[in-house]
Formats: sequence, C-alpha cells, structure tokens
Amino acid sequence: MILFLINILLALVWAIVTGSFTLPNLIFGFLLGAASLYLTRREIGSVGYIGRFLRIGSLFLLFLYELIMSAWRVTVLVLSPKMDLTPGIFAYRLEVDRDFEIALLANLITLTPGTLSVDVSEDRSTLYVHAIDCSDPEGTRADIANGFERKILEAFR
Repeated sequence: MILFLINILLALVWAIVTGSFTLPNLIFGFLLGAASLYLTRREIGSVGYIGRFLRIGSLFLLFLYELIMSAWRVTVLVLSPKMDLTPGIFAYRLEVDRDFEIALLANLITLTPGTLSVDVSEDRSTLYVHAIDCSDPEGTRADIANGFERKILEAFR
C-alpha cells in the first residue's frame, strides 16, 4: 500500500516537473513511477504492489479452482449409491504464523466443500481440520501445504 502511495506521489511530482496536470500526463507519470519502483525493487526490499496484486490474484484463482474441484468431489460422493467415506479430524502443522495468514488459511479450507477448519492450537502452530473423507490425511496435508498455504506465503511475505 505504501508503494502505491509513493507511485501516486511520483506521478504528481512528474506532473509538477512537466507543468501539465492533464490526465494523459498523470497516467504517464504513474507508469513512469511504476517502472522506476520496479527497477529499484531490490533496494526497496519489496516485490512491489503489482507483483503482490498478481500473487493475490493467483491465490484467488487457486481458491476458485479448489472450490470447483471440491464441489465436484463432494457431489460425486453424495450421489454415489454406496458412500464409502471415512470422515475424521486431522492435525495440520502450520507454516504460516501471522494471525491474518492463519485466519485466511482456515477460512479458505472451510469455504471449500468437504473440509472444515475446527480449531487452532494455543501456540498457533497446528490447525485441526475435519474432512468428509479422511482416508488419506497425508495427501490432504500435502494438498493444503502445496496449495493454499504456499500461495498465502507467496502473496503476503
């Protein structure tokens, strides 16, 4: 957010230096500021807000994909004549450690059909997840780690 404000400030400085406050000149100044922030990203110590926006978009697309696939799996389970289910609760060791990241991960898990975040341990290191089919808890743990949790870490760190 701070980089976005710096980019707006750079666009205003560009408009002051050029003496033209027209919309095309402000847009050009904004693009010029974005390019300069991109070129100095290592010195600033950030990937920039455009990169963060793209990573958050990638997390959102992953959520949509998981939502559709989970809904399909649950539909197939429910409509099958013989429901061969092993519901259960498993412990998931968290790599995320910030409150926002833990809450986001728990909500993304809960919003996908077939899984539900039940609790977080007192030390915030373990998330307890209920799965409608817990026949392969290691596979589900790997899916969470390589999916939602990895994308959350990429987007917010």
